[in-house]
Amino acid sequence: MKPAGALVRGWSHVGLRFLPIAEARVGITEIGIPLSQLLRLSLFQVSVGMAVALVIGTLNRVMIVELGVPARLVGLMVALPLLLAPFRAVIGFRSDTHRSLLGWKRVPYLWIGTMLQFGGLSIMPFALLLLSEGGLAPPIVGELGAAFAFLLVGAGLHMTQTVGLALATDLTPPRSRPMVVALLCVMLLVGVVASALVFGVLLAQFSEKRLIQVVQGAAVVTVLLNGVALWKQEPRAPSTPGIALPRVLLRDAWRALQAEPNLRRRLTAVWFGTIAFSLQDVLLEPYGGQVLHLRVGVTTALTALLAVGGLLGFGLSARLLLRGMDRYRVAAIGTLAGLLAFPAVIVSAPAESTGLFAIGTTLVGFGSALFLAGTLSGAMDAAEAGSTGLALGTWGAVQSFAAGAAIALGAGLRDGVSALAGSGRFGPGLASQSVGYDAVYTLEIILLFVTLAALGPLVSFRLQARAPVPGTAVFSSRQQETGQC
Repeated sequence: MKPAGALVRGWSHVGLRFLPIAEARVGITEIGIPLSQLLRLSLFQVSVGMAVALVIGTLNRVMIVELGVPARLVGLMVALPLLLAPFRAVIGFRSDTHRSLLGWKRVPYLWIGTMLQFGGLSIMPFALLLLSEGGLAPPIVGELGAAFAFLLVGAGLHMTQTVGLALATDLTPPRSRPMVVALLCVMLLVGVVASALVFGVLLAQFSEKRLIQVVQGAAVVTVLLNGVALWKQEPRAPSTPGIALPRVLLRDAWRALQAEPNLRRRLTAVWFGTIAFSLQDVLLEPYGGQVLHLRVGVTTALTALLAVGGLLGFGLSARLLLRGMDRYRVAAIGTLAGLLAFPAVIVSAPAESTGLFAIGTTLVGFGSALFLAGTLSGAMDAAEAGSTGLALGTWGAVQSFAAGAAIALGAGLRDGVSALAGSGRFGPGLASQSVGYDAVYTLEIILLFVTLAALGPLVSFRLQARAPVPGTAVFSSRQQETGQC
């Protein structure tokens, strides 16, 4: 007992500034928390972007080209994390109601998500080497190992992002959340772009040893980034001896969330809008190469324009939302930008215009950023006290699953229509390579009109409603309807 008592006394003399506890904060700015604290918190988005770039981009190519893994198996592995997307709502709910011994709600789940990412990335290179041709182990060992690694990374991504967004919502007042949304989205984009460039340089001279070093290095960087992000972020809830907190069930919380006005319409808009902007995610660069006959360097530069358009969109969304524009009006503006973007991409082929293709690509990034920022801000506004994680988890589940499904659907639709066109089923006038791509872009235009139809009543509802002061407990009976979203 004496060593334990000495240890406790030792910790009692350690200053709060050396512990991961958010003591009373000073220097609060107009955004609700110090800007340095907000920038640190946003590092979790950089780690998520890094994992996305590694799994969907770099490893996708490495498995197919360098390791000789069949493309169908690669597609299955990359799609596995999508199976966990619906659980984002459950994760958010658990972080709403959890109380650790130290009084935290979000931090334990942020750390668990970080450890899942770390574990998945740590074992992933060895699993991929077993999966590749020439492995000494039976094929099933590599397949199961790779599937387990991808599932771990996917679970970590969903948990980290869901709980991180909920913590950011907890820490910032409603008036400053548009800027927080824009910053978090920009940091995600920075993580994806910067990581893709770094991975490309590090794996330029490919070897199995280099693959292990790069992927496991990403695992270490994930822990460092997320550790810095969550340090001293969440204030501890004061404990009251002898008073037990009421237990909240998921079904009760879900019923309370469903009672919110226009919930289904909001999620429907997120679903169709995300699919509309994501169908072309893996097609823009091949379109430039196959249809416009552009060199690899040029198509890569055009893809960079997609990121530039995203940065412009997030910047404009923050400006518009801080000026008080309705969240779903901002999303509708992004949808209208998409309705200009995809016709420009389609017309660029018969016009043989690289400039028109570049404009369309930039507008795709610009419009999708406005749509994402608007709907995410709406989800933040919809979250009443005590339900932030559940509301954002539900938004994230719909958005993530729609994005993943759209990528698979877009590639399949392009291949199917191109095969039919090449066989002459549509006649000699529609036998060109652009027909399959144009079918995808046309479907995106149709879905954008569907998205506008879903967004219209949300904007009208917002303008007519008068939201009460937020803070009503999510699990109480909803006697007032809110127009916050």
